[in-house]
Amino acid sequence: MNLGTLIAGPREHVVAIAELDDTAAAELGPLLRDTARVVETLCRPEQTYVCMWSHGPDTRKHLHIAVQPVTAEVRARYGGLRSEQLQARMLADGDEPDITEVEQFCARARELFRAITNSSAETRS
Repeated sequence: MNLGTLIAGPREHVVAIAELDDTAAAELGPLLRDTARVVETLCRPEQTYVCMWSHGPDTRKHLHIAVQPVTAEVRARYGGLRSEQLQARMLADGDEPDITEVEQFCARARELFRAITNSSAETRS
């Protein structure tokens, strides 16, 4: 996937959202909101995709939720494709972002997650 895509997943082995316990389900909404905020702040995409994957070769494997920034540049690079067609092409092409850029993005994302978490904690106090 393109630079800025973050993956969220449960710590426990779960293959579907329907299997989440009450605690995990209650945490999922705020986690996805905060993840989308990080992606949107750092990448400034025209759109942010949030989609669930759980496919293994023949059965469900493990729940993963992708939060992906999609810019005009990304769409242009893949012939204007959108949604699952864009993601399928990206995965089939096997393009990977530069590791140095990934490390830099991750460092900035961690800082922003900390700021969001601290801000949320202060609001609750």
